[in-house]
Amino acid sequence: MTDWLITNATLINEGTRREADVRVRGGRIERIDAGLAAQAGERVFDARGRWLMPGMIDDQVHFREPGLEQKADIASESRACLAGGITSFMEMPNTKPPAVTRAAIDDKYRRGAASSRVNYAFYFGATNDNIDEIRAIDPASVPGLKVFMGASTGNMLVDDPATLDAIFRDCPVTIITHCEDTPMISANEAKARERWGDDIPAAEHPLIRSREACIRSTRLAIELARRHGTRLHVLHISTADELALFEPGPVTAKRITAETCVHFLHFCDEDYARLGHLIKCNPAIKTAADRAAITRAIAERRIDVLATDHAPHLLEEKANPYPRAPSGLPLVQYALQCAFERVFEGHLTAERVVEAVAHAPAQLFGVRERGFLREGYFADLAVVDPNAPFTVRREDVLSKCGWSPFEGTTFRSSIAATFVNGHLGYVDGRVDDATRGQRLAFAR
Repeated sequence: MTDWLITNATLINEGTRREADVRVRGGRIERIDAGLAAQAGERVFDARGRWLMPGMIDDQVHFREPGLEQKADIASESRACLAGGITSFMEMPNTKPPAVTRAAIDDKYRRGAASSRVNYAFYFGATNDNIDEIRAIDPASVPGLKVFMGASTGNMLVDDPATLDAIFRDCPVTIITHCEDTPMISANEAKARERWGDDIPAAEHPLIRSREACIRSTRLAIELARRHGTRLHVLHISTADELALFEPGPVTAKRITAETCVHFLHFCDEDYARLGHLIKCNPAIKTAADRAAITRAIAERRIDVLATDHAPHLLEEKANPYPRAPSGLPLVQYALQCAFERVFEGHLTAERVVEAVAHAPAQLFGVRERGFLREGYFADLAVVDPNAPFTVRREDVLSKCGWSPFEGTTFRSSIAATFVNGHLGYVDGRVDDATRGQRLAFAR
């Protein structure tokens, strides 16, 4: 392992911005101070005034392994994380087979240890019939329990009221929810089919997967959490209407928290005409007014966490008619740059972005010794150049699916380097494939 002295950095961390150097030894931050001198055996990385921040902890990704490796796998998508300044991920359970047993979770951790270029953790999944497995979860083993309270693949839609009540009552870890009301969505799609058959326009997606479907399901999750005192985290908020259900303030003061995703800050329903199914995702991208309200909610800490919901599909799948075109976007490689666009636009501060992508997920899930620039913490670091514009090209995409919804977009910043556990895994456009991440540990 290489020891580093990172010099001339602008640290963005814990609500402050300051000039300092950072010494990395044995994979951890040993010292943060100004004017540090290089010592024997250290390599020097000159940050040249660029932003140094804790690496993003993405608490919502779909890396498709096992069972759907033609779309993505842990190795390919974690390489894209490195290029995007993401140093840790928490991956969803709707793989094949789904991660709804201890054996399936153990298998995913073995896969992560073998091939992930960044740090990793895997959610346990809920079904209508695995309540005994849920009760037996070791709180130190997973970040949380994923409950699909809306349409999902296979057996992962949990729609039985008695089962939902038992899950919220007995689950020993944080519950994270996908909130959309399936009966409402099904009725909306049936009406659309009556008009268009299979040729439903992509612009109908936010009307089929409607704001009302989101609101109804989110209210149910919050009602259950309040009834049982459950620690609840609601994923990918997509509507202005849901925001009143959450309180502003620091994440550490809340039992019920909310997250949104970078694509809800960037796109709106006007973009369906240009991008079609390339931006089809669940929940759906909605209006420009929703986008503005969600951005404001991040600024006021009503929304606590900013993530990706990275969910790659092949281009030929996306080219199918609406009923067969899958939902999901590849996002990890350009998520931070997308988030920092809101800074350049004046809607967010860089300090708030860092809080939402690094500090808050670490605090919410109890991630040990990560998510902050602190002496003694693991050296999971991203170097962001706020003065180096970057245009997204298809040939630069590292996700296995080979495309990005941001193609042709010029972001006003770029990711200059990414360190994982003190190892320089990405620099100047090159990924070091020898990098391997560590399993995330949780303080519970």
